[in-house]
Amino acid sequence: MRRADEGMGFLLRYENVAWYEDGVVRILDRRIYPVRTEYVTCKTHGEVAQAIADMVTQSGGPYTAAAMGMALAAHEAGEMAGGDLTAYMEKAAYTLSHARPTTVAKMVQIVDGAVELVKEQVREGKCAREIVEPLRQYAFNYINNNYLKYEKIGSYLADLIPKDGTIMTQCFAETIIGTLIRECHRRGNDIKMICAETRPYFQGARLTASVACDMGVDVAVVTDNMPGFIMKEKHVDVFTSAADVITMDGYVVNKVGTFQIALAAAYHNIPYFVTGTPNPAHGTIDTVKIEYRDPNLVMDAMGTKVTKEGVKAYYPAFDITPPKLCNGVVTDLGVFSPYCLDTYIQAAKGL
Repeated sequence: MRRADEGMGFLLRYENVAWYEDGVVRILDRRIYPVRTEYVTCKTHGEVAQAIADMVTQSGGPYTAAAMGMALAAHEAGEMAGGDLTAYMEKAAYTLSHARPTTVAKMVQIVDGAVELVKEQVREGKCAREIVEPLRQYAFNYINNNYLKYEKIGSYLADLIPKDGTIMTQCFAETIIGTLIRECHRRGNDIKMICAETRPYFQGARLTASVACDMGVDVAVVTDNMPGFIMKEKHVDVFTSAADVITMDGYVVNKVGTFQIALAAAYHNIPYFVTGTPNPAHGTIDTVKIEYRDPNLVMDAMGTKVTKEGVKAYYPAFDITPPKLCNGVVTDLGVFSPYCLDTYIQAAKGL
């Protein structure tokens, strides 16, 4: 099978996302990259779940980490077999999929596929040790097929960017950033990128901008309070982001800050295109729980405290952008109106 990460920036190479090998899962610590390039080594699936909860990996990284974590769980189980193994792996799947509240539904889909593989192998009389490699291959296939899917999304998004256009991004759209840049290069479209820094973890400044720079794009970073002004000043053509959840009623749940950039884009008549696919598990926005994280992170900037003792903070990890601010949902099957996402599900079923 062709590795779909060929030609991607450092961050998007599979081994630098999350990788199972020799009884451990290594996860690139995106909280500190590119200032330092370090990996968190997880020796148990519980440690993988904790790394996901602690934001060691972000954007699409947690999903790959969860898949690789299932291979590690089988390694931990050793010679366990039969019903005991199935029960153990189902418990591991729950631990991994519930590491972050907002993304549980998608996580469950990924680990459930691994559990079904375990059940098949158990019926054939295999023990945990013999299931490790099939589960590692399952995780590899998951990330590789995702990249192939995102190649299509990147191509559809490239259709929406004018020649030598400027795009603004929020947070880190993971693979789609790489596939978009690669496709624009192929077409001879010399795009420019402006990345909102995306506090408190600075994913836009540290991750998106790094991938763009690695891949030869003219890229600039702005602080999170600059997009409204910079959009007009630097002639931004398109605002785009990925999404942690796209609900069936067209709401976009993404890194906090997305909503305010979408508002500014609408004011300036700049289209906002979200990339990803709607999740049938979230029929309405009411099914999404927005998690609040450690407020101390808001009072800190890359290790430097910026507030006086006694000052409080709020840290909602995500915000919600309504469908009226979104010009289209860019999927692997084309661009859909946020008001008609049932048509995507129907089209996907027809494949």
